[in-house]
Amino acid sequence: MIRVNDTITIEDWELTESFTRAQGPGGQNVNKVATAVELRFEAERSPNLTAPVKARLKRLAGRRWTTEGALIIFVQDTRSQARNRDLAETRLRDLILKALETPKRRIKTRPTLGSQRRRIASKKQRGEVKNLRGKVTDDD
Repeated sequence: MIRVNDTITIEDWELTESFTRAQGPGGQNVNKVATAVELRFEAERSPNLTAPVKARLKRLAGRRWTTEGALIIFVQDTRSQARNRDLAETRLRDLILKALETPKRRIKTRPTLGSQRRRIASKKQRGEVKNLRGKVTDDD
């Protein structure tokens, strides 16, 4: 069971862990011991997350979100299986906490009359500069 905050806890049935051989440092140990952790969280079926949180989590997860609605976190940072397991749980917790934050609503603003006039004036000036770059004619 992973405790995300005071109201949200992830039950054990929602999580699946599998261990594989990791790449990278570790010497001979890397060829013998399965230290990489793949943590699978069944986010779509989770009763603890609301629909908007699930939608934000899906957007934040990106390629880690499967078609079945699961979130997969793969960690092979350290040589220790236990440390990789803790890192995977921490990353899942951080991702869910980030998804819990509701984005701030954008308040539409209009450009001021002065800024509109300055923009148009600079466009006209730029157009005149470009117009003067035309072909040179011989008046002789």
